[in-house]
Amino acid sequence: MVAFKVELLASHHHRDVFACGDADLDHYFKTQVTQDMRRHVTHCFVAVNSQSQVAGYYTLAASSVLLADLPQAVIQKLPRYPTVPVARMGRLAVSQSAQQMGLGSALLADALVRVFHADIAAYAMVVDAKHDEAVIFYEKHGFKQFSSQPRSLWLPMKAVVSLI
Repeated sequence: MVAFKVELLASHHHRDVFACGDADLDHYFKTQVTQDMRRHVTHCFVAVNSQSQVAGYYTLAASSVLLADLPQAVIQKLPRYPTVPVARMGRLAVSQSAQQMGLGSALLADALVRVFHADIAAYAMVVDAKHDEAVIFYEKHGFKQFSSQPRSLWLPMKAVVSLI
């Protein structure tokens, strides 16, 4: 198995050759992610191999969801604020050369651990699935769909405790 190291995206990471097979995810990584990082809209973490080639990436940002979008059983246990703080993984991509190696799951686990150990509170991790295959991937890892937004899924940070 190939070993990868996950680190914050920096200028020495070569983004121009990254290709995951999804034009939108490739384009974002090659042209926009550094602008979003400079604006403090998101952070981008990359998995690099021993040759420092980017094999995958994900983005994390602070966000919130409407309390009313959560299941009633969850709402009853939370304060009655209009929104609930969450961490949002907006994008997750693995290069075509590193697919089917478990790297997507490893990057998701890395993001969950980072959020769990962060100094900012987040009730859940929210992900935005770009297609139906991604929905299945996240559901396999315990995420549940929002009823109002079927391609947005969530996992309470409480569930992460058992994973760590």
